[in-house]
Amino acid sequence: MVVSKRVAWFLIAFGVWSWVIWPTFLRNIWKDDRSWNHGMTAFFAVHLVLTIVSLTLGTVIGVLGIRALRAVRRPPADVEPARADPATV
Repeated sequence: MVVSKRVAWFLIAFGVWSWVIWPTFLRNIWKDDRSWNHGMTAFFAVHLVLTIVSLTLGTVIGVLGIRALRAVRRPPADVEPARADPATV
């Protein structure tokens, strides 16, 4: 599958955005009174799972964006560089 530079940068931005937003979100949930009551509450557990899944997906999507951007910058592997024909030299 061929991905344009624009889409590759969007995927990278999505990955970075996930790593900016979700840790902040979890920090805020950690401080919430509903998160702890003689241990972790279901409220906190659900948000922890959401954070872990979102960070995992953000990482995977960001890595795909990086790989796509690198692929756009390299020439395709199945194309050989042009060579001089020995018969015409």
